[in-house]
Amino acid sequence: MEKIWLKNYPPGIPFEINPDEYQSIVDLFDRSCKSFYDDPAFYNLGTTLTFKQFDRYSQSFAAYLQKELHLKKGDRIALMMPNILQYPISLFGALRAGLIIVNVNPLYTASELINQLNDGGVETIIVLSNFAHTVEKALPSTKLTRVIVTELGDLFPRPKAWFIYFVLKHIKKQITPYQLPNVLHFRKMLLQGKKLSFDPVPLSLKDIAFLQYTGGTTGIAKGAMLTHRNMVANILQAEAWFSQNLRKEQEIILTALPLYHIFSLLANCLFMIKIGGLSVMITNPRDINHLIKEIRKFKLTVITGVNTLFHALLNNPAFAKLDFSALRICLGGGMSVQRAVAEKWQAITKKPILEAYGLTETSPCVTINPADLLAYNGTIGLPVSSTDVCILDNNGVELPLNTPGELAIKGPQVMLAYWQNPQETKKVFTEKGWLLTGDIASINEEGYVRILERKKDMILVSGFNVYPNEIEDVLIRLPGTLEVAVIGVPDGNSGEAVKAFIVKKDPTLTAENVLHYCRENLTGYKVPKYIEFCKELPKTTVGKILRRALRDSTNGPLGNIKMTDF
Repeated sequence: MEKIWLKNYPPGIPFEINPDEYQSIVDLFDRSCKSFYDDPAFYNLGTTLTFKQFDRYSQSFAAYLQKELHLKKGDRIALMMPNILQYPISLFGALRAGLIIVNVNPLYTASELINQLNDGGVETIIVLSNFAHTVEKALPSTKLTRVIVTELGDLFPRPKAWFIYFVLKHIKKQITPYQLPNVLHFRKMLLQGKKLSFDPVPLSLKDIAFLQYTGGTTGIAKGAMLTHRNMVANILQAEAWFSQNLRKEQEIILTALPLYHIFSLLANCLFMIKIGGLSVMITNPRDINHLIKEIRKFKLTVITGVNTLFHALLNNPAFAKLDFSALRICLGGGMSVQRAVAEKWQAITKKPILEAYGLTETSPCVTINPADLLAYNGTIGLPVSSTDVCILDNNGVELPLNTPGELAIKGPQVMLAYWQNPQETKKVFTEKGWLLTGDIASINEEGYVRILERKKDMILVSGFNVYPNEIEDVLIRLPGTLEVAVIGVPDGNSGEAVKAFIVKKDPTLTAENVLHYCRENLTGYKVPKYIEFCKELPKTTVGKILRRALRDSTNGPLGNIKMTDF
């Protein structure tokens, strides 16, 4: 397909980037630390680190890994932390030592942790003490030989650190007692590493930087092998896209999404390091009141988020009273942004949500809407520099414009392969080298890409394709609804039927209200046959609604959970 999107590229954005501009992520990091030496890099819970401090701490950590723990290039190290200052220090300390990062969700159960650590061959883990009890449970079933524990206040001034520890352990009871043999303590490692010499490790763009685990298109956890070149390319693609809108040393970004997630890792950490921005790290984004208090302290210029985060903020009256005068970019990803949410967001902040699209397998960014977009347009934008996209049918044949099919991608940000999993790797790459995304999409005459649905989430009702996103977008506009998720369930007559899960905002909302509204706004076969009200929807820690969990809880047309049949 002709690259029709290039004619609509915003002025000044290059069609191509040079992914070989740096030798590695560490090379990029070193240059940024020298350029932005005295600028603030990370803020968390009242404490700020400058690039100078960030540089020194990460080097001390790298020296300890190298000289005391004898870790060598290519060894895997797991980071099991929420957004705290220790995360970027550990990240870049490990990368400097030539290690491969395995990001771990700190809310994992012991069995989930075991699976990921064993698949990645991880022998070293850094964990926040709040989650050390999970590591204790998993330890006997893993190959872990080194466990590093950090306390939330390890980088805070001592009186404040002691106070926080006392409150978390004895008042809030958030630190479960644990017993780990030969545990190492992060703060002591930094102090000792400061006295050690660090030997720079030769790194190339071909070296693996991350094993970033994902369910991908099959639901089976797999480690995407992301090289230094993949990540550097995506950093440069982001920089090229926003080169006309964001300024070096002047940006302040809200980092509410967890940095262990690929979206936040790239946009809020690596990209901000590249341009010398300040990342305002939020440790617990579910505490919306505290989140808003933290926002109030800064004149944010960039906000990244997922639909559920935007929605939660909008539903707090204090959010509308914040000062958005400095805000320039609002970037949405991770899941579809609902039109009702986008419109309300723009009405309050005066800035549109720029919907973007990416995958763990693509480091992650593939497409972004232009930064000068005037209003939400329902698309995921245009391919970023040096990126090709196309739409394929089930036989791998390229489809014409405006025809739904599977979105496929090529570009320097596309992963090397899945870690030690050639069978799964083969499933997602075509013979011509296209990465299959598992997403149903179409491309219009201007090159804009529209995601219709995850391939596995599409519902087939009497031979008609039904896209849950479309129904959710309608239902969320119904007064009285707070959150909505739609899935397909087996049906003897139509093959599948639509089921809607609704969290009420108005307790008087009834199934009859919902049904009446749907009949006025949807074609007959798209109207939900089953409606269930629930207190909350299952979500990932990033805030993505887990449709798979809803499907798993429903067995057969009537399932094990109550449905209202109309």
